[in-house]
Amino acid sequence: MKIIAIGRNYAAHAAELNNAIPTKPIIFLKPDTAVLKDNKPFYIPDFSNDVHYELEVVLKICKEGKHIAEKFASNYYEEIGLGVDFTARDIQAEHKEKGLPWELAKAFDNSAVISNFLPKSDYKDMYDIKFELKKNGESKQNGHTANLLFSFEKIISFVSQYITLKKGDLIFTGTPEGVGKVNAGDRLEAWLEDKQLLNFEIK
Repeated sequence: MKIIAIGRNYAAHAAELNNAIPTKPIIFLKPDTAVLKDNKPFYIPDFSNDVHYELEVVLKICKEGKHIAEKFASNYYEEIGLGVDFTARDIQAEHKEKGLPWELAKAFDNSAVISNFLPKSDYKDMYDIKFELKKNGESKQNGHTANLLFSFEKIISFVSQYITLKKGDLIFTGTPEGVGKVNAGDRLEAWLEDKQLLNFEIK
């Protein structure tokens, strides 16, 4: 299982970090050791003083595919969930300044929180789905899939031109604006429409 994440897929988030809006999907990878499940607590790593939450809709790939045509891409996922892409923003900034890859900032252990997954058939329209993150009971991120720069199908098709997708792979589809720092003692909760899928503590 591999985790493929899409950067800057909501224009307002790109703007809040002073990043250019991309003309094609930006991707990076997280290893399977990044996965944190079952609402277990997230421990802030000792190598960063500025870890940020980024709430995202996550697709679970249901069958192997490569060079997938966009018009068929919806057949390659049957379930969706929520994930938090934890980012060591201080390390990321340092690496971006030097033109280095982001892995140390993005791929560290437990940096990919994932919820349970729900059938996409539960939703009438994949591009009319709201999702929200609260920190300590205060709403911080309110996303809507209508605002994706690149659709789920576009992402699947694009990635599959370079990397074979396999059953069980996860795609983090990008975060909306409102990202921010976590501190020990914080609690993060997240909803996909009216269903709470994440509720865990920062330590």
